Amino acid sequence: MAENGDGVRVGVGVAADRLGARFVKLWAASTTSALGSGLALIAAPLYVASRTSSPLIVSGATGVAWLPWLLFALPGGVLVDRVDRRRLMVVIDWTRVAAMAVLAAAIATGHGGIALLYAVLFVINTGEIVFRSASQAMIPAVVPRGRLERANGWLTGGTTLTQGMLAGPLAGFLFAVAAWIPFFVNAGTYLASAILIGLVAGTYRSSPRPAAATPSRSEAREARDAAAVRGLRSVRADIAEGFRWLMGQRLLRTMSILIGLLNVTLTAATAVLVLLARERLGLGSVGYGLLFTCIAGGGIGGAVIGDRLIGWVTATWTIRIGLLIEAGTHLALATSRDPYLVGFILFAFGVHSSLWTIVGSSLRQRLTPPEMLGRVGSTGLFIAAGGNCVGAVLGGVIASNFGLTAPYWIGFVVAVLVSAATWRVFDRATVAQAYAQPAPAAG
Repeated sequence: MAENGDGVRVGVGVAADRLGARFVKLWAASTTSALGSGLALIAAPLYVASRTSSPLIVSGATGVAWLPWLLFALPGGVLVDRVDRRRLMVVIDWTRVAAMAVLAAAIATGHGGIALLYAVLFVINTGEIVFRSASQAMIPAVVPRGRLERANGWLTGGTTLTQGMLAGPLAGFLFAVAAWIPFFVNAGTYLASAILIGLVAGTYRSSPRPAAATPSRSEAREARDAAAVRGLRSVRADIAEGFRWLMGQRLLRTMSILIGLLNVTLTAATAVLVLLARERLGLGSVGYGLLFTCIAGGGIGGAVIGDRLIGWVTATWTIRIGLLIEAGTHLALATSRDPYLVGFILFAFGVHSSLWTIVGSSLRQRLTPPEMLGRVGSTGLFIAAGGNCVGAVLGGVIASNFGLTAPYWIGFVVAVLVSAATWRVFDRATVAQAYAQPAPAAG
């Protein structure tokens, strides 16, 4: 057994290499759920566009999908830390089954409407936030500590494959057959996810009781009283506790702020990518779609070999090289008129995106106390979503006022500056310590 410079174990035995049956069920549930969410993401604007030609109403479907991330990411993390995470995921999936089934039935019978669609999108995306946070918080209790990178790689790859490559064409095909079918299939994916998660053995509270212990009546009463007291705590205080803890951890704080800031520039860039593809790269709608296929292909490749690649180059250099790829992607998009070069760069960006997701998730799971995994993870999601929302607005504004390539030049400058500012934060000694020590208790 050997370790690389960041303390990541390599050359593990076959037994340790297995992620276990519980993870397989969790992975299958998360991947199936991601496919369903991807179908809704594509089918919803198609349905709205079939009912109206108003750009504002069509874009409203995207806005409704993003709004819950800003409203409920933080309180959702509090919920994840207060209840059994597996049961919470099951309840969320059954709720989404009911919501999506109602929508599919309404559309099939001619009673569907845009207002109903908006309401259902709001419900399922609210559930998606909490579901994702609970899933991430469960992983350290499901797989061995030394297998976190592989587990996160499988989860990232499954989501990228289903949402990035399969959901788009599948949703388009099903919608062409009948408008209600993709929503009905979506309900089926949530149903399958609920069943799979229900089959995962164990209890997944933040501080679970040992499985073999059978509580007495007095112990059960004390547990209920403790839960009641905890339930009276202010949600705001719980959110603040998670935020303070994250801000006190230099490594995780820097990673979260980096992702939020780089999401601003990335989303600003992708918001006008369709115009760049048409006016500078000479691509039509198919070519534009293939650019996203390149990103998804790279993402799947990075997820498949992620744990081995991170073990080879070290987590420190995975982060640092990723910063350089961010800068290089923006530079290529700002200067190149060669669609093949841009496609290759976007493929590399997809690999980097998966590796960063794996490293970031694994570091958070290693460093965060179990009782705070939900809140810390949801705070990261909130920061990332905020960056996406700001970037979506800024992209069009910057391109309209300063030219089509301006968002990419700004993205390049920002990536260079943040690389220089954070380069030393991710030194080998700091990252190695994160891999070496168990998650601390909350203070």
